Amino acid sequence: MKRITPDEQQRALAIIDALDAHMPEAEIELDFETDLELVVAVILSAQCTDKRVNMVTPALFRDHKTAADYARSTPAQIETYIQSLGLYRNKAKALVALGGVLQDLGGQVPREREKLAELPGVGAKTAGVVALHLGGTPSFPVDTHVGRLARRMGFTKETDPDKVERDLQRLVPQGRWYKGHQLLVWHGRRTCFARSPECERCVVNQLCPKKGVKRGK
Repeated sequence: MKRITPDEQQRALAIIDALDAHMPEAEIELDFETDLELVVAVILSAQCTDKRVNMVTPALFRDHKTAADYARSTPAQIETYIQSLGLYRNKAKALVALGGVLQDLGGQVPREREKLAELPGVGAKTAGVVALHLGGTPSFPVDTHVGRLARRMGFTKETDPDKVERDLQRLVPQGRWYKGHQLLVWHGRRTCFARSPECERCVVNQLCPKKGVKRGK
């Protein structure tokens, strides 16, 4: 395992500090009020924008306030709420199954990442996001934005999300994982795009080695 140098840590924190100063309001963009709503919203966000998810969840959450509400529904019934989302049939099945499992847990959403990852429709990234926002297992979840920026900024050379997260956790103090994750997500959505990153207006332009970015970008 490569040793992290003080200079590498200092640069990483300088990037996070600069992004934080530029986007102090950075937070999760999914709308939710309860632990259950968070889990459902994150499941629905797979291969879908948060904006689109936020368009369908008000009606879904209005009619499904507890795990029992999901458990007693059928996938076909859930589909009527979320059919504008990608993979909606699989997500509908997962939400019904999720309700049943959570019922067996007393209706409570666990906060431990390992237990979250065992829930229907919840993968490693989803479990990390939920744990992070519920104050459970310390995590630095890696979605497509975080992974892309971590490599582009020279934080890691890994492509496997678990290995990328390991490198980020070694590079960034645990107390900064929550905000660090959200800042990288926001920066990836607003400036550091996959195909045409807008480096000319990037607040961390001088700190970023732009690994993998074509010359002139």
